[in-house]
Amino acid sequence: MTDAANETPAPRRPRRERPKVVRLTEAAAERIKAIMDQAPGRFAGVRVGVKNGGCAGMEYTMEYAESRGPIDEVVEDKGVTLLVEPKAVLFLLGTEMDYVTDKMSARFVFNNPNQTDACGCGDSVSITPVEADA
Repeated sequence: MTDAANETPAPRRPRRERPKVVRLTEAAAERIKAIMDQAPGRFAGVRVGVKNGGCAGMEYTMEYAESRGPIDEVVEDKGVTLLVEPKAVLFLLGTEMDYVTDKMSARFVFNNPNQTDACGCGDSVSITPVEADA
């Protein structure tokens, strides 16, 4: 019989860092910083999510976040705080958020590997959530 009190505990393996739900390009981070600097008040970050709507079924959402929700997924990237709505995590997992300017427009673009379709206007998308065990 061994004395469990005298046994040396097995060394713990270092925890693998969880992948970020959303990553930002430099252009997106710089634009968000500029917008937040001009915001009419102090905010905890930018809340990102998805909602039902549009001709393809879903739309990406962005808004000022006054505070962190208790179950928000917090993403810190390139000096920017994103608060991802809990219901949107499986839809946004692996997404890169970019800011694109061209001759006729400037906009945030979500490069989402879970997106399966988009309407012609570009505002509405179809997204398949990531499987929970993936």
